[in-house]
Amino acid sequence: MSIENIAEYMDKIGQNARNAARQMATVPSDKKNAALRAAAQNILANKDEIISVNKSECDAAKERGQDAAFIDRMALSKDRIAGIAQALEEIAALDDPVGKSIRKWTRPNGLEFERVRTPIGVIAIIYESRPNVTVDAAAIAVKAGNAVILRGGSECIKTSKALFDCFQRAVKEHGLPVHAAQFVETTDRAAVGEILSGLNGRIDLVIPRGGKSLVGRVQAEARAPVLSHLDGICHVYIDGEADPEKAVAIALNAKMRRTGVCGAAETLLIDRACAQSIWPTLGKALRDEGCEIRGDSALLEIDNSVVEATESDWETEYLAPIISVALVDGVEGAIDHIARYSSAHTESIITENEATAARFLSAVDSAIVMHNASTQFADGGEFGFGGEIGIATGRLHARGPAGVEELTTYKNLVRGKSHTRP
Repeated sequence: MSIENIAEYMDKIGQNARNAARQMATVPSDKKNAALRAAAQNILANKDEIISVNKSECDAAKERGQDAAFIDRMALSKDRIAGIAQALEEIAALDDPVGKSIRKWTRPNGLEFERVRTPIGVIAIIYESRPNVTVDAAAIAVKAGNAVILRGGSECIKTSKALFDCFQRAVKEHGLPVHAAQFVETTDRAAVGEILSGLNGRIDLVIPRGGKSLVGRVQAEARAPVLSHLDGICHVYIDGEADPEKAVAIALNAKMRRTGVCGAAETLLIDRACAQSIWPTLGKALRDEGCEIRGDSALLEIDNSVVEATESDWETEYLAPIISVALVDGVEGAIDHIARYSSAHTESIITENEATAARFLSAVDSAIVMHNASTQFADGGEFGFGGEIGIATGRLHARGPAGVEELTTYKNLVRGKSHTRP
């Protein structure tokens, strides 16, 4: 869509969003839920058209030389469409956090205090190649009583718009504010600049979903708070007291189930105590799945067929069938390695020793820390959130999958009985 004056166009979107946010704060739960369920049905009813549009955009991306991981993030299938619709149903089924009492207390003077959840307000989502984010973000934001501005990537803007249209019809049909969700219909990057400016103070939170350059720009330029993560450099540590079969199965799934997602394992750490016994089976399993292995000097002594890892490998989010492998001195060695190289996204320990697991879970400071589970469970749907805005790796407001509750804040209610302060 060609828009002559981007500043005016975006300013109008900001005005509409602020007005809608005020209305959304008091929309009843049943009304929001009905709209989400209708959106799910609209998407299923239009799946063939959506897939057709998506295929043309994926084909164009291939012609431009985009890599396989990028295409995988773009691509929709009937199963993925069904997953999008299912996520909408699950979000609709969640408890509404708006108005929920967090805490109540009474002071000696009789004043009654209550802290209740409220919507954040206007949320802007800037994302790249995942068209499903259009629906996930809109649904989660609306469920939490917010107004949302969606700015998708140019690579699949037509797919995203097709999904948004299904969502928007449901919003209108069920009487929600028409601007509760808005889609930026231009690929002009100036629109991103306008969002980052804060749209004259109308944006309350910016959430980027995409590559390092996008997230870095948002973090550097946004004049509103940012909820984001830069990388998914996720680690799996195989302890000396791990069950070998579990270790191979979990490590293989963590890396190879889907290599292009941010929860995919990028580094495998192995306790020296079990490396000799477990590596032949694990190494073969990874190679059989087509995974390239880059190892440290200690692993090369066991298996000289692996590629020697460089310092940059420990800091790389491959998003591809490549994994870096290091041998470490037990759980403390793993903790030290993760502290040095992790992006604070997701880490997992595989062990049958509960005390060792407890040490790992408490000492590793990442948004998600797991025991005997694949890092691929780093997903809002798997957490029971129905979907997610993203995986937050910072330390303020929210960490891990950001779902409905994470898109609320709170206010304090004070009830008195003719109280005056002496």
